Amino acid sequence: MEKKSRVAFNILFIVGAAALLFLLVHAPKETTSHLPKDDIHLKFHGMASKKEAERSCGECHSDAGSSSPLPANHPPPYRCLFCHKR
Repeated sequence: MEKKSRVAFNILFIVGAAALLFLLVHAPKETTSHLPKDDIHLKFHGMASKKEAERSCGECHSDAGSSSPLPANHPPPYRCLFCHKR
């Protein structure tokens, strides 16, 4: 009985690994832009904490900010570095 269960577990593992590989290969492409590496954003790349860096995003990326406001369909702006990678 032990050999049958071992074979069943091996088959289950192979099927699971194949399903995971299939999902990873067919995953959608990354569409979110990275944090720019320009003079304005350079200081945020070196910050250890994402939340520390995110505190300053609203200064430029708000309706009142002068740089570039967020589009109307943009997700909530309090977790910028959750999507935008450094």
